[in-house]
Amino acid sequence: MIARVAWPLLAVLLLATAQALAQAPQTVFLDELTWSELRDQIRAGRRTIIVPIGGTEQSGPHMVLGKHNVRVKVLAEKIALALGDTLVAPVMAYVPEGSISPPTAHMRFPGTISIPDQTFQKMLEYATRSLKLHGFRDIVFLGDHGGYQKDEQAVADRLNREWASTPARVHALPEYYRAATISYTEALRKRGYPDDEIGTHAGLADTSLALAIDPRLVRGELSQSGRGRDVDRGRDGVTGDPRRATAELGQLGVDAIVAQTVEAIKRATSRR
Repeated sequence: MIARVAWPLLAVLLLATAQALAQAPQTVFLDELTWSELRDQIRAGRRTIIVPIGGTEQSGPHMVLGKHNVRVKVLAEKIALALGDTLVAPVMAYVPEGSISPPTAHMRFPGTISIPDQTFQKMLEYATRSLKLHGFRDIVFLGDHGGYQKDEQAVADRLNREWASTPARVHALPEYYRAATISYTEALRKRGYPDDEIGTHAGLADTSLALAIDPRLVRGELSQSGRGRDVDRGRDGVTGDPRRATAELGQLGVDAIVAQTVEAIKRATSRR
């Protein structure tokens, strides 16, 4: 009698579980899941999470202040989807951007938001501690801006020393930023673009990458406004020349960043 009752009940439970999994949202973003959906995904083996780090800073008169935040979120999603068992935490949009008093670096331009390095490190550290608490074992920092790469490494080193006897590891991947700068620049050089046009901030490379990610990040009429290379040497927040920027050129950067970062995460987390 017990067996006759138990088997139908088990069948109902299995069906309910299958339906719940089928109805789970198809997303890699942690903040688009409920807590119970996230719990189930971690139990099912999704124990790697990307922490995308952006920044709110000027990118010349032709690109929006949130360029880094949009870019790193889109790229993190592509990387997570390529890996297949990885989630993406909310973007960290508040990062070190220079001194406030007196204003230095990007802080000389309206809209840039800066926090001290130690504050940033603490924020990153406790976001990471939270993710470990909930069951993630590989926590990957992807920083879209060069200024805080050292802070990412410092936090990763500190936590990895503390967690040496646990399965949890933190990975500050330099490959992501290298692909976005060195590899992408080399690809543009091979197409005949000179360094002073490619630029290092809001020039051809930066603007093309933004166009490939989301054209709404770029004010097209301003990027084509006739600014010549090295005319004002960065006084308008631009180093380089964005006038020949295209989404097609930006796709070179997207492809390099995604491919090289996916391979770096596989190596770091012993995936094959």
